[in-house]
Amino acid sequence: MSRERADSQGSLGPDDEVMPYSDDETDDELDPGSDEERPQVEEAKSTGKRLGSGWRVKANDRAFCNLPEFQKKYFLCLKRSKYAGNGIKTYKYNALTFIPLNLFEQFKRAANLYFLALLILQIIPEITTLPWYTTLVPLVLVLGITAIKDLVDDLVSDSDLLLADILLLSSSNPISLCYVETAELDGETNLKFKMGPKVTDERLQEEDQLAQFDVCEEPNNRLDKFTGTMRWRKDRFPLDLDNMMLRGCRIRNTDECHGLVIFAGADTKIMRNGGKTRFKRTKIDELMNYMVYTIFVILVLLCAGLAIGNTFWYEEVGSKAWYLYDGKDQTASYRGFLSFWGYIIVLNTMVPISLYVSVEVIRLGQSKFINWDLQMYYQEKDTPAKARTTTLNEQLGQIEYIFSDKTGTLTQNIMAFKKCTIAGHTFGKTHLLHPVDFTWNKYADRKFEYLDHSLVACIRSKKDKDTLEFFKLLSLCHTVMVEQKEDELVYQAASPDEGALVTAARNFGFVFLSRTQDTITISEMDQEMTYEVLALLDFNSDRKRMSIILRFPDGRIRLYCKGADTVIYERLSPNSKHKEIFANETLRTLCLCYKDISKQEFDAWAKKHKAASVAMGNREAALDRVYEQIESNLMMIGATAIEDKLQDGVPETIAKLAKADIKIWVLTGDKKETAENIGYSCKLLTDDMQIHYGEDVNEKLRIRQANRRDQPPAFGRTRKKVPDPFFPEPGRNALIITGGWLNEILYEKKKKRRRLRLKRLGKRPAAATPQDAAQPIDDWEKETRQVDFVNMACECEAVICCRVTPKQKANVVSLVKKYKKAVTLSIGDGANDVNMIKTADIGVGISGQEGMQAVMSSDYAFAQFRYLERLLLVHGRWSYIRMCKFLRFFFFKNFAFTLVHFWYSFFSGFSAQVAYEDWFITLYNVMYSSLPVLLVGLLDQDVNDKLSRKFPKLYLPGQQGALFNYKNFFISLFHGIFTSLVIFFIPYGAFLQTMGQNGEAPSDYQSLAVVMASSLIFTVNMQISLETSYWTFVNCFAVLCSIAIYFGIMFDIHSAGIHVIFPSTFTFTGVASNALRQPYLWLTIILTVGITLLPVICIQFLYKTIWPSRNRKKYEMEEEEEEKSTPFQRGRRSRRSAYAFSHSRGYADLIASGRSIRRRPATARPNPRDSIREIPQAENI
Repeated sequence: MSRERADSQGSLGPDDEVMPYSDDETDDELDPGSDEERPQVEEAKSTGKRLGSGWRVKANDRAFCNLPEFQKKYFLCLKRSKYAGNGIKTYKYNALTFIPLNLFEQFKRAANLYFLALLILQIIPEITTLPWYTTLVPLVLVLGITAIKDLVDDLVSDSDLLLADILLLSSSNPISLCYVETAELDGETNLKFKMGPKVTDERLQEEDQLAQFDVCEEPNNRLDKFTGTMRWRKDRFPLDLDNMMLRGCRIRNTDECHGLVIFAGADTKIMRNGGKTRFKRTKIDELMNYMVYTIFVILVLLCAGLAIGNTFWYEEVGSKAWYLYDGKDQTASYRGFLSFWGYIIVLNTMVPISLYVSVEVIRLGQSKFINWDLQMYYQEKDTPAKARTTTLNEQLGQIEYIFSDKTGTLTQNIMAFKKCTIAGHTFGKTHLLHPVDFTWNKYADRKFEYLDHSLVACIRSKKDKDTLEFFKLLSLCHTVMVEQKEDELVYQAASPDEGALVTAARNFGFVFLSRTQDTITISEMDQEMTYEVLALLDFNSDRKRMSIILRFPDGRIRLYCKGADTVIYERLSPNSKHKEIFANETLRTLCLCYKDISKQEFDAWAKKHKAASVAMGNREAALDRVYEQIESNLMMIGATAIEDKLQDGVPETIAKLAKADIKIWVLTGDKKETAENIGYSCKLLTDDMQIHYGEDVNEKLRIRQANRRDQPPAFGRTRKKVPDPFFPEPGRNALIITGGWLNEILYEKKKKRRRLRLKRLGKRPAAATPQDAAQPIDDWEKETRQVDFVNMACECEAVICCRVTPKQKANVVSLVKKYKKAVTLSIGDGANDVNMIKTADIGVGISGQEGMQAVMSSDYAFAQFRYLERLLLVHGRWSYIRMCKFLRFFFFKNFAFTLVHFWYSFFSGFSAQVAYEDWFITLYNVMYSSLPVLLVGLLDQDVNDKLSRKFPKLYLPGQQGALFNYKNFFISLFHGIFTSLVIFFIPYGAFLQTMGQNGEAPSDYQSLAVVMASSLIFTVNMQISLETSYWTFVNCFAVLCSIAIYFGIMFDIHSAGIHVIFPSTFTFTGVASNALRQPYLWLTIILTVGITLLPVICIQFLYKTIWPSRNRKKYEMEEEEEEKSTPFQRGRRSRRSAYAFSHSRGYADLIASGRSIRRRPATARPNPRDSIREIPQAENI
């Protein structure tokens, strides 16, 4: 028996075997003003009456709908109503609002607004020296591309979807069954059953009768829950989610159905879920924004300095030179002020608008490479990898912590029946070589394998009643659905575990055949038997068990129950035996028990059950209390053991990621022993590790806290930058902690009702005294305790948190993000992992056996855990390196381009004149230098994918942020300054006192601009060539094509023909042909390019020969010295197995209503033994 959980004051501590509390008992939801309570309060105020009965719905009742409290109230353009109208708008734009609304949204971005301001400044003649089109062309290009993308996204629609939350009344199918697809709600493509209530199917056939029922819950965002009560003919009937077809569903395999709209418009559940999602940004994004701010500050300082220079120059030179007189009576200070804004325009390319567009293009390309990677394609399920976002790719190369679910993520979540214990006797020997022959059973599944022949012999002998009762329970106590499809019986289970158990019972001779509203039919050793179903007590994550109450053909009433050992043991009769099961094996266990019930006891209980099933307030809690009354004094029959094998490649993947200095934490709802055994199986835990459990952790933290309290207040309240280690001894450590201990350690409150009561009364819990070591004195001490726990856990090689709720999973991720400032990744496959996936910096969903909710909430998705290695070590690392190289070079080429204007200012009287031709400034970032650097950001590789996986240490620079930081930024800045100096002063010096071949001196401004521009184009394109590590034909073509485009466009816009057409726009007539036919100008270009590239070539040579940053020999030596894996020692500790339950409810409500199955045709039941197949779906912890 498990210990009782003690409170936080002086106790043995929490029970490792139980969940600490359900998800709705967390700090975030312990507020009396929560969403569940707020609507009723608001409605009471708006209608002026107490709405204790809930949300009232009546159809075709005009008098009811015209009541004053339901009328829309208008004040000018404002209106208010209790009920939403049927109209709903899901599109963002229409023909009239598209342009203004899209522009408004785009100009909310600081970069776009900045360039709009520049465009306005360029219209002012007294300020600008650049024509307006130099800014307008790039701005229009960026705005246009973004607008087209937004419009395409907004036009996507689907007319097949239901547009309201509808109560199904009847359908054309037998017994009002309706099939729906809910892929838009939860991502699952398998069909689900919905059904109309029995009373509406049989007796409610005319429209005027629809006004007779009216009560249901308030509108909310709970997609997995609906509570309603139908009042009709002085009787009440319960309504639940199985009667509802939600907005976003598609009706399938149903010709016609009738329903009543319950929620419409913004009140529908899917629209209530349309809240704001936290926008995830990468570290590079944040750093890039700060660098843009830094560039802007530098820009302002440069412009201010040049404006001051213009003021002094005009006072000393300009005002005294008669040939510079412009006829304007302006002071030197005012001219300097105008010069400041002129230089803001001239030097604006230091913050280029094309940067953001280029980054998005690179990210889109990286996402496509992930989608197209055949090595991450899972052929068995035809599932490719999918990048569901395009904004986080480079963050994949910086992961420091991975938080992983266990079931379905590390394991396959495909269950196999391995062992069972019946009345103390264990079956399932694994040392036998030949599997059991099931040819004697016509319903047997050929895929099912079992090695222990003694169990089959015991069943076929029919001498052991306990064994027969054991498998009878498995074939009766479940919520598996069965229907006939083309002479084939199809099973559909709420969890893989349940499907495996029913399949096992089928193979051993107890075959589930069919069920109706009130009966269930099975074949018991070729003898068909029908049992009357009196009640189904369904499973949920709090109960961790399910029961069924049956009336046998001889009139006996018996309850069958199956569930987790921790909850079953508490409900066993004192006379029950055989409680110890599978103590040291990595199996998922389930206890089976029964109870005989008298007719009087059942009748009394059935009345309570009826009342609870139609309760409008806390219906689930009321049902749980009624279930608890009947599920007591149970007699144990035995237990099952199901194996959930590891996925292929999990140990190798974890080992590789560990070598990349990525720490992996497993967060699971399974029992401690099962989680620990899986830890050993996947090599997350090794025998040389010292494992610390909740008691040890709590004691260490308590001692650290006590020492801190004993210190003087001033000293004790200061937090050390480098805290003392918790494990100073040499060796490797691991931490295994349960959800109960996690709450105890982190000071999480556990008594929800008491806290709510104190809050409502305006009181506070009594503050802990300094002597009370189990409670925090204040919030600072609670935070310090959390920091201590995170520091301790991060000192360990592995961390396993078991018996944790989905909310606790998210809280653990939040703690590491908050206190370690680390980049985190969460990976899971079930709905219970969604919170964790959304909380982490990057969420990865595995499309496994538990539906698609994790995938729908994730940033990246694939089918197997082993693909995570390639996602991080290959795609993540490449994306990070490419983005860093792109940003470094992009900043460099713009500094080199823009700062030439700065040096030219010293020779132009600080007059904000440009050093280049106007069209060169316009097209530099768009056509002349964008493609080569863009391709480096898309295609570059320092090593190929095989070496990236072979040497995981290559991943470390990304974690350290070593390739793009402020140091790299200032290196790019100084590199750009040096390049701009060379590009300006060498041609300037070459043009002084020179003479051409024809005796003329071509030392004019326009020829100088052409030489500087040509030198710049050659420099930046050859510079990116030196930076390119992975050459392809595309890269070579891009470099050559960029240079060719430059010369082609330059000769065109310098031609006489275009000057004749646009004389004021194209003023460099004949300059290119005249200047570039002079040999000494070509020599000047070559000299300029050579001097700018020479330092780069020398530095690269030194780094690759004398100071290598990545020494491959070192990594090869590390590979050779890799420790040999030690065998798993199962006898090292006593580890108990566990059963992980589905977080979703089963099909009990569907079955009990009698609407779950089609009426079976009168054809003979199929006999082939492989004619029954199962389709498991679950959301396991």
